[in-house]
Amino acid sequence: MISKNLIKYIRSFEQKKTRDREGLFVAEGPKVVGDLMTMQKPVIIVATDDWIRMHEDACGCKCTVATEDELRKTSFLQHPQQVLALFRIPDTNIHADIFKNELCLALDRIQDPGNLGTIIRIADWFGIHSIFCGEGTADAYNPKTVQASMGSIARVNIVYTNLCDMLDSLPAEVPAYATSLDGSDIYGQDLSKNGIIIMGNEGNGVSREIMDKVKTKLFIPNYSRQKGIDSLNVAIATAVICAEFRRRE
Repeated sequence: MISKNLIKYIRSFEQKKTRDREGLFVAEGPKVVGDLMTMQKPVIIVATDDWIRMHEDACGCKCTVATEDELRKTSFLQHPQQVLALFRIPDTNIHADIFKNELCLALDRIQDPGNLGTIIRIADWFGIHSIFCGEGTADAYNPKTVQASMGSIARVNIVYTNLCDMLDSLPAEVPAYATSLDGSDIYGQDLSKNGIIIMGNEGNGVSREIMDKVKTKLFIPNYSRQKGIDSLNVAIATAVICAEFRRRE
């Protein structure tokens, strides 16, 4: 049986200040929790008796049995999924040469946690291991973001940084791309196997100060040519762009 104090403690992780203070985040559901457990041991697990009996040997920490009703009171989901766990927020160390050897994503003020989680999942799908989040981007360890990533947050490095400073520090030979409505058709551009792709805010795109530091602007053409359709959801646009970069390899 789960105590009221533990329910209150877990619910407090909805707040970023709690996540930052404790260095922990909440993951829910067999898929997300299972993927994270392959990378690190959970700190706390709250789960149904059936889930615990099936995974007891792999848990690596004390488990608290909860009824379905208790899970509903604890969960951040509308429909709780058997298990909820607290994991440590990883320390991320990125090697300075990463941009010379890999393709990375940078996010400028992506505010919606669901979009961020979906982008993390997309990055994982296309073998992109690092995402750099600029100021104003949602917290990757928000429960909504973690859930939307569907476990991919276990395999993608998330780094919060000043994007302008990062771009200024890039070696001259490292290509930087940004999405823009006045960019060049992505299907007619030379695309590299390494470098950084910058995706912008849901409503305003990439900020001017960042765009001024980028040489190549990319645009996804609207083949339907219908009036009123001038942009894609940022997560969908990220998928299209990542697919095109990988197709060229």
